[in-house]
Amino acid sequence: MSNGILRVIPLGGLGEVGRNLMVYEYDNEILVVDAGLMFPENDMLGIDYIIPDMTYLAQNHTKVKGIVITHGHEDHIGAIHHLLDQVNAPIYATPLTRGLLEVKLGRNGHGSKADLRTVQAGETVQVGPFQVEFYHVCHSIPDGVGLGILTPAGLIVHSGDYKFDHTPVDGKSTDYAKLAEFSKRGVLALLADSTNAERPGWTPSEKTIDAAFDQVFSEAKGRIIIASFASLISRMQQAANAALRHGRKIAFVGASMLDNMKMARKLGYLNFPDDLVIPVDQILSLPPHQVTIMCTGSQGEPTSILGRLSLGTNRLFDIQKGDTVVLSSHPIPGNEENVYRVVNRLIARGASVIYEAIAPVHVSGHASQEEMKLLLQLTRPKYFVPIHGELRHLVQHARLAREVGIPAENIQVIQNGMVLEFENGEMRLSDEQVPVSHVFVDSAGVGDVDPELMREREALSRDGVVMVHLTMSKEFNAVVYDPEIVTRGFLLPRDANELFAEMRRKIIQSASRANGNVRRVVEETVREYLYSETRRRPMVYVTVSRSL
Repeated sequence: MSNGILRVIPLGGLGEVGRNLMVYEYDNEILVVDAGLMFPENDMLGIDYIIPDMTYLAQNHTKVKGIVITHGHEDHIGAIHHLLDQVNAPIYATPLTRGLLEVKLGRNGHGSKADLRTVQAGETVQVGPFQVEFYHVCHSIPDGVGLGILTPAGLIVHSGDYKFDHTPVDGKSTDYAKLAEFSKRGVLALLADSTNAERPGWTPSEKTIDAAFDQVFSEAKGRIIIASFASLISRMQQAANAALRHGRKIAFVGASMLDNMKMARKLGYLNFPDDLVIPVDQILSLPPHQVTIMCTGSQGEPTSILGRLSLGTNRLFDIQKGDTVVLSSHPIPGNEENVYRVVNRLIARGASVIYEAIAPVHVSGHASQEEMKLLLQLTRPKYFVPIHGELRHLVQHARLAREVGIPAENIQVIQNGMVLEFENGEMRLSDEQVPVSHVFVDSAGVGDVDPELMREREALSRDGVVMVHLTMSKEFNAVVYDPEIVTRGFLLPRDANELFAEMRRKIIQSASRANGNVRRVVEETVREYLYSETRRRPMVYVTVSRSL
């Protein structure tokens, strides 16, 4: 990289919702902002989550001078332990975000190797050539920050996730004064969250949830079970406040939920009486009208507390008729099917289920269109780059920027792996492209599953598998015994007898005529025959052994 050029490289979060990771590079020194994960889509079978492709950082690990985390949600911190496997650099985070990082890193065996450094909103740190100013923003979690990144090429404002909430749960509004100050100093480029770019108006305040919770608690006669993200600290406070107002106790269930609650209470981000919170085994012995349980599973994850409750497989307790279940979160894009499957199962088991579509038990933590326009007006950047969102969100955010007067030629919509360069006060799109493939994480490891394997899993789930074993003579190209055929997920045995009788005949004919690779010829024969007869394309595997 030439001296005097600021490079901005998104490794995740642009063109998708989640796995946010941004690279700022100047004079061979790198600042990393966030390291998040993304939840798998419905067709990503067996995948736990997806992380950014960190090949570029691994190749340039000595250049990484610092990692800044804007807030403690999984789409911004979920890949931090994977990042620390590639680079060794200090991590800067506000107190609550640091606490969430410590819980996560400790759970993944990285607690001792992380160099965590606490910063407060309003403070400034020097990371190589980058002077990073932290300013407070409202989001659906306390202690969120945006960044003013002063570089030798100019001032960059990186919004992080934000909204302009005038009545936040923690009483701390977004730092409008700092944004105005940035404008006076001259903002070279604004990089701003685009998640809600299609939503008109203003995002409702987190305070609106209090009234919705009060209505739920007033009407519920039995137990109340609230499902949310384990990192939604503000929602924990609101649930506890509602339980206190309505004469109930509350238990937090799930390892991540419990660990985060204890950490947030210790740091002073949660404030409620000691006797309000009791262990789950004790709360189950109370009368139903005194019970509130807060747990994970609002995204329909089958292994979560709520997911197991919907299936009747939870170890500690089960759904009872008269329970009220509240899903206090919005389905992650692509995850709607899983969420509503759990909703339907809970209803079938006798619960009354309340979710965002029927009551305001959740509000977004992201700015809507009018707030996006206000941020643009407050900062008045020379250049604008929409970040955080699918391509449709980025394009819509670009339209909003044009509406408030940013020239079209000063707006650049980019996606993961594209490289923006700033030099002498001008922005350009580089021809360079860095690797940004999806890195899948499952129980077997990181990156062991590639897109080709995912396609195979999808094919198996769609049409099943047919396995054929041939025993052939050693000296002559002839089948000695009838081919053995085993299927899974393709046809029921009673439907397959006639089909397979004819298929065995074709297999024997094709094997005897094959010159060279018998296995390949038989696989092609079986695929063609099965498709012609069933219009299905199962995975076909053929093994060949030779008789003595």
